Amino acid sequence: MSNKVINKISELSESVLATTDFFLVDVEIKGGDIPEVWVSVDGEERGVNMDECADISNEISFLMDAHELFSGRYRINVSSPGLDRPLVDRRQYPKNKGRKVKVKYEQGGEDLRVEGTLQDISEQGIIVEINEQTTVTLPFDDLVETKIIPSFK
Repeated sequence: MSNKVINKISELSESVLATTDFFLVDVEIKGGDIPEVWVSVDGEERGVNMDECADISNEISFLMDAHELFSGRYRINVSSPGLDRPLVDRRQYPKNKGRKVKVKYEQGGEDLRVEGTLQDISEQGIIVEINEQTTVTLPFDDLVETKIIPSFK
């Protein structure tokens, strides 16, 4: 699917989300006989629940139909990114403070990895506590991928 369609869906989604406390994380279109539009949304303070996803989906779908983005049928799925998805927006970090993370980052042209607890977040980057004596400060510009490690306590 063209980037033009994805960009338009992103634009429409952001207009819907502007009236909520959520923000757009990603838009994907998966091919097939009936295209599937996947819209991931998140909140700075909390996640999005199923009823909110349904409301957002209805509004985005209405706008997509009005703009005639697809000539035939399509499916739309609105959801939170889920724990298996990397954090891609700086606004996702604060609510995950204190959680275990796996971070890939680049430093001096070298790809590195660190695992620990997301200790703090600033305008410039994150601090990951590897153990009681060791922390590492990582600028946002160096981050390649940050994933939450689920904890089932």
